[in-house]
Amino acid sequence: VHRLVTYIFVYEDLISLICGAIIIWCFAGSFEKNVGTVKHCFFTVAFAVLSALLYLLLEAVVSRMAEVEDAKGFMPVAFATLGVSTTRSRMKRAPVLGVRIPVVLVPWFMLCMAWFIPHSSFLSNLCGLLAGEAYGLGYCFCLDFPESVGSKLDRMFPFSLLRRIPGLKYIPGSLAERRASEGSKINPVPGSYPTQSYFCSSPPALPAFQMQHSSVQSQGFQPS
Repeated sequence: VHRLVTYIFVYEDLISLICGAIIIWCFAGSFEKNVGTVKHCFFTVAFAVLSALLYLLLEAVVSRMAEVEDAKGFMPVAFATLGVSTTRSRMKRAPVLGVRIPVVLVPWFMLCMAWFIPHSSFLSNLCGLLAGEAYGLGYCFCLDFPESVGSKLDRMFPFSLLRRIPGLKYIPGSLAERRASEGSKINPVPGSYPTQSYFCSSPPALPAFQMQHSSVQSQGFQPS
């Protein structure tokens, strides 16, 4: 049973490991920014199990027609997070290799490209994408939990320990806290950036006679 989760940490060579790291950085990183670290960890396990169960269900049928690669690596979970992001995105089109295509076709285009990655299982990636799109369309709503639960888990172990690790970017589970942290980056605290002082020379002082003469002219002559 433990292999339903541990298969995402299995890589056969260095090339597949590097490709998996790039996919994690591209897809899973953006998903974590939208939902928080707590939900990201939860859905990593949930998508891994759902993808593995769906893979075992389809493997018996597909293996009769073609050779099936074993499920391994983080790519099924990455495609699941990509499926969630694209189904819930407000964008209509997205640029891919210089060409703007509909957002709903982006994960399927990436799935075809992932077919050429060494030791990549097309079936497991497809299962991960189907699991992510099913959740994004609302068919797996039972997996979701409210933000109040995520905020409580932020203060519990091991997430409370992760927040204290220097150099590790922790995304809070509350939407208000995420917006506040993004707003602090957009509107930095005064004094956080170095400023350059400019010297503005004051106008030369006028003699007292010229100052009185100018004041008389400004008042004007009023006849009695």
